[in-house]
Amino acid sequence: MKVVGFVFTLFFGFSSMTHAADLQVLAGGGIAGPLKILAPQFESATGHKLVIHFGATPELIKMATSGDHFDVVVVPREVFADAGAKARLILESSADVARVGFGVGVRTGTPKPDISTPDAFKQTLLNAQSVATVPASAAGAVVLKTFETLGIAEEMKAKIKPQATPADIPLAVSNREAELGVFLLNVLAVPGVDVVGPFPLDLQQEFVFRSAAAADTMSAVAAKAFLDFLKSPAALAVFQAQGMTPG
Repeated sequence: MKVVGFVFTLFFGFSSMTHAADLQVLAGGGIAGPLKILAPQFESATGHKLVIHFGATPELIKMATSGDHFDVVVVPREVFADAGAKARLILESSADVARVGFGVGVRTGTPKPDISTPDAFKQTLLNAQSVATVPASAAGAVVLKTFETLGIAEEMKAKIKPQATPADIPLAVSNREAELGVFLLNVLAVPGVDVVGPFPLDLQQEFVFRSAAAADTMSAVAAKAFLDFLKSPAALAVFQAQGMTPG
C-alpha cells in the first residue's frame, strides 16, 4: 500500500500541488463509507480539498439542478437519468465507480433468520416487527419494489421504520429501534450489525454508483485528478474492503 501511495503522489502531486482547489463533491449516502476513507488519502497526495455533500437520490438531483456550484458527482446511476442533472455533467467524463448488492442485517448476537430463498425471505419479513431502510432514496425504492415483487407491499408499510440516511440504518438496528435492516450490503456491514446475507439470487440487483465532472467546474484539472483517483489501485482496494465491487 505504501508503494501505491508513493506512486499516486508522484502521478497526481506534480500537476496539482501548486494549484490546489476546493472541490465540491455531490455523493450518494450509500458510498459514504469508502469516500470518507479515500478523501484524506486524495487530499494528502494532491493538496486538493474535498467538500463532500452526501444525500439520497432525490436530494442529489435537487442539488445538481438548483444552480448551486459543484465540481464532481459520485452518485447513484439513477441521478444520470434525470434530464436536468444530466445536463450539468460532462458525460464523456462519467464512469461507473463501484457497485453493491442488497441484503439484510440484524443486531449483533441476534439469531440470523432464513433469507435463502424468496419464500423464506418473504416469511422472515412478515415475521419481523420492524424494518429499517431509507424509502426516499433510489436504493430504498429497490427495497420497496422487492416487497412488491414478494406480494407483501401492504403488509410491510406498517413495519417500515424510515431512516433519513443510510448510516442511520445500522444505528437503528444496533439500538433495537428496528429488528431488521434492509438495504445495500456495504451499509449494513458495520460494528453492531451482523449481515444475515444478500437477497436471494432471484431478487438480487446491483446498485451502481457513477462519477462525472460538472460541466461548469472551474477546477477541471483537480476534478479529473479525483475521477482518476477513484479508479486507482488504492481506491479499488478501499471499495473492496468496504464490501463493494469496483467499476
